[in-house]
Amino acid sequence: MRQILFFITLFFIATTCTTNNNQKPLNKPNIILIFADDLGYGDLSCYGSPVNKTPNLDKLAYEGIRLTSFYVAASVCTPSRAALLTGRYPIRHIWRNTGPESTHGLPEREVTIANLLKEQGYATAAYGKWHLGHATPELLPTGRGFDEYYGLPYSNDMIKPWVQTDVSLMMYENEKTVKEVNYEQKELTNEFTQKALNFIDNHKDEPFFIYLPYSMPHLPVAAPDSYLEKANQNLYRAVIENIDEGVGKIKGKLDALNLTENTLFIFTSDNGPWHNLPDRMLQRGNERWHTGSTGTLRGAKATSFEGGFRVPAIISWPAEFQTNFVSEQMMTTMDLFATLADVAGAEIAQENPLDGKSARSFLNGNSSTTPSNTMYYFVGDKLEAVRVGNLKYSIKQKENPELFDLENDPSEMYNIFDRHPEEVEKMQKMLEDFAQETEGRLP
Repeated sequence: MRQILFFITLFFIATTCTTNNNQKPLNKPNIILIFADDLGYGDLSCYGSPVNKTPNLDKLAYEGIRLTSFYVAASVCTPSRAALLTGRYPIRHIWRNTGPESTHGLPEREVTIANLLKEQGYATAAYGKWHLGHATPELLPTGRGFDEYYGLPYSNDMIKPWVQTDVSLMMYENEKTVKEVNYEQKELTNEFTQKALNFIDNHKDEPFFIYLPYSMPHLPVAAPDSYLEKANQNLYRAVIENIDEGVGKIKGKLDALNLTENTLFIFTSDNGPWHNLPDRMLQRGNERWHTGSTGTLRGAKATSFEGGFRVPAIISWPAEFQTNFVSEQMMTTMDLFATLADVAGAEIAQENPLDGKSARSFLNGNSSTTPSNTMYYFVGDKLEAVRVGNLKYSIKQKENPELFDLENDPSEMYNIFDRHPEEVEKMQKMLEDFAQETEGRLP
């Protein structure tokens, strides 16, 4: 009798430790993926900003993982988003930005992470900037695996006077346009945050995936007056702190519903800040200092320097991943695709080569290294650089190739090309081979 009671007690403990009334089994987490627009490596206080106050993101980083060598697969909008959602370099599918008159988008043959998660029983939603095609319903999020969509089809500056187009900037709800968006964009961040909060309420009893690509801080930046007051009228700071509070509201909702433990929360950016912006953007109050910071990194958006490709990345999943962990190990948005598929138990059955690899064993502490140590830097269809381990070899300036040791010189200030001829030869061959494989071109 005592043995029977003993095993009943063990069974009770095991089941109550893995599930409760508001939480799914730990092997199928909720997933929230926030993708800020043009937010730089140095824009968060936990990444060294001396100006912007981001207490909610700082807390998320402290309670989870902060990566200091995290990369996007392109330093401009559309290609970066395509790589995130497919786990593949954009040279393989779409390496140009889309715009108001575009008829193309992410090719329909591509499998998105939303497609995979939906097959695993996830409720899926996207709220914010899409920028992967809008000309047909099949190109919009609801045609790419998302149950719900509310947001802008491309960047918030793609209206006059910044872009010479007669196409109105429209807010979409699923496949339909619901209102025109002009210059008053103060509530964009709050709108998208509220949609995410509502979705969590409506799907708290099933696994859900929320993709939240905020339109900010892409120019033209805007924030509610209350944030401007708190930020002493510093507009860019107000925009960042508006995003941070959105993160705090979402985290608070998860806490209130007892969902935090089994929610995989990711915050990152699509590329570095737009420091090299064209003069056409300097209208209606836009200033050059409304484009954020790369910290100590060289370069910016639309370049192959670290300031264009290296972005903040905070990852939290209390049920499995490490806490209070900072790592300089290299990881990319393409690895996020494979990692999310892994934690959801999704099979990646496609003929197209996957460039990302699951980093689950690294994030949960079972491995001391990420699964890959190579990163290719494309600007459009031009392959300008490659990183292998801590060495980055750049042929951006064809007549003056550069080699940097990113562990000792993350700012890419000191060219050590002449010191490592054998490594240079190997990396040159890697660039030539990968350009040939992907039909890219070299400078």
